[in-house]
Amino acid sequence: MLKTALKPRWIAGLVFALLLSGVFVLLSQWQFGRSTQSEVPVDDPAVEHVKPLTGTLQPGTFFPGTASDQMVSAKGSYDPAKQVLVEGRLLAGQKGYWVVTAFAVDGAPALHGVGASAKTWIPVARGWVADPAQAGPPPSGTIELTGRLLPSEAPVPNVDAGAGRASAVSVAELINTWEVSSYPGFVAATSEVSAGKAIALPAQMKPLDIPAQPANQQINWLNLFYSVEWVVFAGFALYVWWRMVADDYRRSLEDDEEEEPDDESPSDDLPAITKPEQVKP
Repeated sequence: MLKTALKPRWIAGLVFALLLSGVFVLLSQWQFGRSTQSEVPVDDPAVEHVKPLTGTLQPGTFFPGTASDQMVSAKGSYDPAKQVLVEGRLLAGQKGYWVVTAFAVDGAPALHGVGASAKTWIPVARGWVADPAQAGPPPSGTIELTGRLLPSEAPVPNVDAGAGRASAVSVAELINTWEVSSYPGFVAATSEVSAGKAIALPAQMKPLDIPAQPANQQINWLNLFYSVEWVVFAGFALYVWWRMVADDYRRSLEDDEEEEPDDESPSDDLPAITKPEQVKP
C-alpha cells in the first residue's frame, strides 16, 4: 500500500489534505478564542472614576455586573454597635481580619415592607487587623466615604464564627444580624473624610487597597462546539485521503489477479486418445 501512496497524485492529494486540515485547525482556534468573552475589560478606566453610590446601585435589587469594582462615594454615618470581624483575610501573606461596619447612607432610597428599617445601610470594610483586639470603633459623626464597590460574598455554610464575627462579607448574613435594610453589596473603603479633613486609620489597622478584580468570563457554548467541529473536519480530510489510497490499492490488486495467465492446460493432464486398430478379416 505504501507504493500506492507514493504515487504522484496521492502525494499531491496528501499535501492538499494537510493544507485543508491546517485551515480547519486555525478555524478551530479562532472559534475557541471567541468561546470565552469578558463582561467588562479588566483595565476599564471608567471604574476608577468616583461615582455617587446612590446613582450607581439601588437597594432591594440584584447586584449588576457593571457596578462591580466601581469606585463610589457616599455620605452618612457609622454605627459602632453594628461591627463584625471577618476572619481568614490575608494581607502580605499574613492571615488576619477585616473590620466591617454598617454605614447609614444619606439620601439612599428607603425600602418598605416587613423588617425594613428607616434608613438604608451598606457594609463597609474599613481595614485589616492582625488581632481582634486591634479593631477600634469607627469614626463618629457625618463621614464622606470613598471606596470600591464589590458584590456580596457567599456565606460559608455550617460555620458559626461567633459573636461579633462573620465568615464572609455576606449581605444576607449581615442584615439578619444587624436587622437593617441594605444595599446588595459592600464597599472596601479607601478614604474617610470628616468636616473636610481626612481621617487616618488607627496605627494597627491597615488599609485594604483592593484593586479592580479580573473580569468575569462567559463561555459561549455554540462557539466551543464549532471549535470541536472544525477539529473533526480536519481529521476527516486526512481520513478521506487514506480511504481513497486504500481503494486505489484494492483496485490494483484486483487488476493484477485478472491479468495473471493460466499456465495449466487441460490437454496436458489427459492421456492421449488413440484410435483402435482395425482388424482385417
